[in-house]
Amino acid sequence: MPVRPEHTRRALAACLLAAALTACAPVRERPAPAEAPAPQITEEQLRNRAQENFALGLREYQLGNYEEALRSLKASLDHGLLSKTEQSNARKHLAFMHCVAAREPQCRDEFRKAMEIDPGFDLAPAEAGHPIWGPVYRSVRAELAAASVPAVTVIGKGPRSVAEQLFDKGMARYDAGDFAAAVKLLQDAVKEGLPAKADQVKALKHSAFSLCLLKRYRPCREEFMRIFEVDPDFDLTAAEAGHPSWTQVYASAERRVHGPRNEAAKQAAQRK
Repeated sequence: MPVRPEHTRRALAACLLAAALTACAPVRERPAPAEAPAPQITEEQLRNRAQENFALGLREYQLGNYEEALRSLKASLDHGLLSKTEQSNARKHLAFMHCVAAREPQCRDEFRKAMEIDPGFDLAPAEAGHPIWGPVYRSVRAELAAASVPAVTVIGKGPRSVAEQLFDKGMARYDAGDFAAAVKLLQDAVKEGLPAKADQVKALKHSAFSLCLLKRYRPCREEFMRIFEVDPDFDLTAAEAGHPSWTQVYASAERRVHGPRNEAAKQAAQRK
């Protein structure tokens, strides 16, 4: 039986429609392959890594490889997983290296952190006597000690005055060997008006000592002379009088102040 043309056309149209529908159908995306989970680092692994960096940093420090030592010691402190003793030891060696490289602010900061982390932290005698970082260490220790002392309240009185606080800080700077800062603080304390005569004398005396230690002999002598205005009978102790830095300067100041008085006393004695 012959195929009719209309049947052919219908079949062709059906095929075209099916093809069009197939082309317009949404394309299904293939699911992305599942990503492998990121490896998890445990606290124990971090602690071991900190220990390795700490040991490596100390070893590099002993070998004089300071840049490598700095990197390793800093890395060992990243997560705070070292013991307090180890942290303060790492900070100590960081301070040493900063001081040797003339980076005093960083050196001071590391010493301060070492002391704050471990209140029992201290340098060995040989370390504390080092000419480069020893003075910085003592200065930081004195500052923290002064800051930890609360304002003293005496019964019937308020906290220590501004002048007394300046005096305390000045004496702390003197004890730390920071004589330039001690002079300023002690002189400011006297200007502010120390209430106790003994404190006035002590402030002027240690200001004079500091000036002489700084080889500023003329202002040192003037400071000694100011003491006699507060206490005409002032004298150095036996230990103080023998110090080579100010003995002659003090003797010169005493002659200038007491010389005329002694001469008048001699003349009065002769007239009797």
